[in-house]
Amino acid sequence: MTAEAIAAGPRADRVRDRGSRTGQDGRTGREAQGGRGDGGGDGPLRIALLTYKGNPFCGGQGVYVRHLSRELARLGHRVEVVGAQPYPVLDEGVTLTELPSLDLYRSPDPFRTPKRDEYRDWVDALEVATMWTGGFPEPLTFSLRARRHLAARRGEFDVVHDNQTLGYGLLGDLGAPLVTTVHHPITVDRQLELDAADGWKRRASVRRWYGFTRMQKRVARRLPSVLTVSGSSRQEIVDHLGVRPERIHVVHIGADTDLFSPDPAVAEVPGRIVTTSSADVPLKGLVHLVEALAKLRTEHPDAHLVVVGKRAEDGPVAQMIERYGLEGAVEFVKGISDEQLVDLVRGAQIACVPSLYEGFSLPAAEAMATGTPLVATTGGAIPEVAGPDGETCLAVPPGDAGALAAALGRLLGDAELRTRLGAAGRARVLDRFTWARAARGTVERYRESIAAAGAVR
Repeated sequence: MTAEAIAAGPRADRVRDRGSRTGQDGRTGREAQGGRGDGGGDGPLRIALLTYKGNPFCGGQGVYVRHLSRELARLGHRVEVVGAQPYPVLDEGVTLTELPSLDLYRSPDPFRTPKRDEYRDWVDALEVATMWTGGFPEPLTFSLRARRHLAARRGEFDVVHDNQTLGYGLLGDLGAPLVTTVHHPITVDRQLELDAADGWKRRASVRRWYGFTRMQKRVARRLPSVLTVSGSSRQEIVDHLGVRPERIHVVHIGADTDLFSPDPAVAEVPGRIVTTSSADVPLKGLVHLVEALAKLRTEHPDAHLVVVGKRAEDGPVAQMIERYGLEGAVEFVKGISDEQLVDLVRGAQIACVPSLYEGFSLPAAEAMATGTPLVATTGGAIPEVAGPDGETCLAVPPGDAGALAAALGRLLGDAELRTRLGAAGRARVLDRFTWARAARGTVERYRESIAAAGAVR
């Protein structure tokens, strides 16, 4: 979360939103068109999908919004994404309505102070004041703007779907039943950052930054319907947020299996290991992978790491790279297109997910979908995605650089094992983790919520 807020930049030319846009409380000029129909139920739904942060190049929320909205539209539903900066990439058939924040964390001037004429109302003042005092304001301030926006459009939606805002503004009557996705409780990120914090000042800063998690706990306990992406996340939501188990429903997400697919024409690069990670977010475990690479190169000197993510110029990962003399063996890439990312993964001999915890792990599913063999930890929900050790992946304990190095070395030295795991991994994703399947499961929950709200009325 911290890295996402700091690294998220303004819309770039590469953001390919094909829907038209308007300002804070306006309507877009084009309504989404219907698709194939979902084959049952009570007909097409009018869906408002809320996302307080939609960057598809940093974190999983933007990926979720883009692919789920596309598949919902293909099922014949009218989907309108209501989002703040960085705005999401959306596909044909989905409308975007901009609900802008002050974009205080944009690149190249994160933690900026807005000019006087940028302030529009008291919510803007609250956003700046929270940032000035070391907190992260966006979940709260977006929820307040979204509530105002939905009130002005009462009766236009059949269901409101919140993508993990969990802000006070979304409590009460929104004019339509509320369904909320919680990918995993941000309290998990908070605890891992506290565990990694050096000194009382850093710990105090982490506690203040994650102050919004107190709000999210209070809001989550009052939600009628919560979706999550894995059984592991479901238990974490019960344990960390205090949500009653019967209110939580697992709907697995997935990979874009048309895009992330094998291509024999892409040459395999000897020794290439690819991972997706925010450099110094402890939860991602990149520091352990860099240490594993140093161990691995004693036996496999051509082994090298490509990290899809922003390079930190200072911090634990940069220090580890310098300590082991790995400057030429670790490359960071960011801002690449989907097609470039897919070819990068296809060309790797191994994909690696070294995270200490994941609520689902889209990078694991996407790598498996390309047929690239996977080495992954057993942190959080990763085993639910990656499957059994030795059958669809090689699994290692989280935080164990020695085990990572051993698994990577085993795969680099065994082409037959790489081929077998790669094929089994893609078959697993096709069977369990596709966006079309996720959309159908989500619609079922929408209809249940609508029916329950009708019964109450």
